[in-house]
Amino acid sequence: MNHRIKALLSFFIYLSILSSYAQKKVYYQIDLKKEIGSTTWIYVKKGLNEAAAQNADGVFLNMNTYGGTVVHADSIRTAILNSTFPVYAFIDNNAASAGALIAIACDSIYMRPGANIGAVTVVNQTGAAMPDKYQSYMRSTIRSTAESHGKDTIIENGVKKEVWRRDPLIAEAMVDERVVVPGLVDSTKVLTFTTSEAIKYRFCEGEASNIDDIIKNRFRQTDYEIRHYRPTTMDNVMGWLTSPGIQAFLIMIIVLGIYYELQSPGVGFPTIAALTAAALYFAPLYLEGLAQYWEIALFFIGIILLILELFLFPGFGIAGILGVLLMTAALIFALINNWNLDFQGVEIPDANKAVLTVVVGLGLGFAAMLLLMNRIGRRGFLRRVALTKEESLHDGFIAVPMKGKELIGRIGVAGTILRPAGKVLLDNEYFDAVALYGYIDKGKVVKVVKYENAQLYVIIEE
Repeated sequence: MNHRIKALLSFFIYLSILSSYAQKKVYYQIDLKKEIGSTTWIYVKKGLNEAAAQNADGVFLNMNTYGGTVVHADSIRTAILNSTFPVYAFIDNNAASAGALIAIACDSIYMRPGANIGAVTVVNQTGAAMPDKYQSYMRSTIRSTAESHGKDTIIENGVKKEVWRRDPLIAEAMVDERVVVPGLVDSTKVLTFTTSEAIKYRFCEGEASNIDDIIKNRFRQTDYEIRHYRPTTMDNVMGWLTSPGIQAFLIMIIVLGIYYELQSPGVGFPTIAALTAAALYFAPLYLEGLAQYWEIALFFIGIILLILELFLFPGFGIAGILGVLLMTAALIFALINNWNLDFQGVEIPDANKAVLTVVVGLGLGFAAMLLLMNRIGRRGFLRRVALTKEESLHDGFIAVPMKGKELIGRIGVAGTILRPAGKVLLDNEYFDAVALYGYIDKGKVVKVVKYENAQLYVIIEE
């Protein structure tokens, strides 16, 4: 009998301990106190994962932001809407533009006195409104976000009716000044709410001074714990490297590095620059689970095909075109959440962002290549990093004006390897030239056969 009593007592003690633990609520806090972008997207993604791993009862986004990029705001919005636990927004002064979209996605919004939310018009870098197709997409996005919260049943003047918890029309008015909300906003201004206005029009659940105030006075809880997401240095580095501007810049360096290495063969500065840029481009994406190993392999296969085209199959043919296509595809695929080329779950904004980033990077690379290709051998940085010893200014390699058609038929010597571009020596004077067919080794006797677009073309003189 005594053993049974002891067992029962132990069981009840165990239940009471479990009950005490169950009563204690755990909330996670993620600070969004900077521009919405790749870095804040990493904060939210990792913060939500940590909260889920620790069985948090909810997450608070502590917000003070004037906005940021639409693509990353949409990614954060989607993560919030798909969260298995409630996500609350505490607007600690500002939730403008992309910040307002994120806040509206949250289960509840609380605002500090004097805070603001709204002004979601899509603008460019100068602050000017983007064309209507961008505004149309944002209107649809913010409308569907508001609609996702559903409707509440209220009794008004004794009549039961359903009203939107977040009115989609009001949400649209935050994007486009042409949207009219009777009694609230006309067709002359974009809508922005103060704290009291947001409460009145059901875009805010209440006023609070801080997150503790919300939990104690709104949730009526005293036994709770707030755990903070602490960004690491690596989070910030990864966020910087995965920003569209930096990615486009890295692509530009890859293009320039490959081009100048082909102009001056040998593992040197251009090769190191291109490989470093490629590593900085793919490594963060691979660590984040976006870039797969086969996408990285695809990129290097493209480089190999391009080299084969240049060295074994002179003239820009199938191998070269395929190489460029594979490299471009790898750069794009690495930016989107794509598995085995099925593209399931790939959002249109993410795909558009990926294509735009790569196209801008390639465009900058080719533009810089065209701008700088004729400056090798002159004063400055390119002279030091792109010329070999044989092509130094001291040895007489200078950029000189082309003499045009009078040079056609001249016999000279290849002053450098032409792969296919290089230098030729004609009458003790060096000229830029391009091998018309294949490659020409240094020292070979050459003949000028064509002058076109301010460029000499030579062949081996038999």
